[in-house]
Amino acid sequence: MKKATTGVNKTGSKEAKGASSASQHIDARIRELGDWRGEMLARIRTLIKQADPEVVEEWKWRGVPVWEHDGIICTGETYKAVVKMTFAKGASLADPSGLFNSSLEGNTRRAIDFHEGDKIDEKALKALIREAVALNTSKRAAARPVGDRKKSSSA
Repeated sequence: MKKATTGVNKTGSKEAKGASSASQHIDARIRELGDWRGEMLARIRTLIKQADPEVVEEWKWRGVPVWEHDGIICTGETYKAVVKMTFAKGASLADPSGLFNSSLEGNTRRAIDFHEGDKIDEKALKALIREAVALNTSKRAAARPVGDRKKSSSA
């Protein structure tokens, strides 16, 4: 099902600048790409939303789609030969299916580079997204009880 767009022109990247929300910016980027990269970014976006219906879409750093839930889950960058899905805390995630194939040398992030014709292991990718969400929410939850502990220990 296609979303209706209003007030958006057909001038490529300028269309994103006129959009009023992150989701509209991402819609515009997908249309602007108009090739396999747009299709791949749209598919990744759909899988993210299926894995985490509460995900929040953002548009940061001069045009990068970002998906958040209690912190950044991942980004979706598009380049000439690759769509790069970077997990902000990827180095802390288990990757039993071996999806991470890029940015492997860092201590924090990990990425998956998708090339034209690549098939997405949807089950493994959704599991990785859910794990990233769980990591974000557990860190936030772990930070909250400190105040609760002080209140309960004085009782």
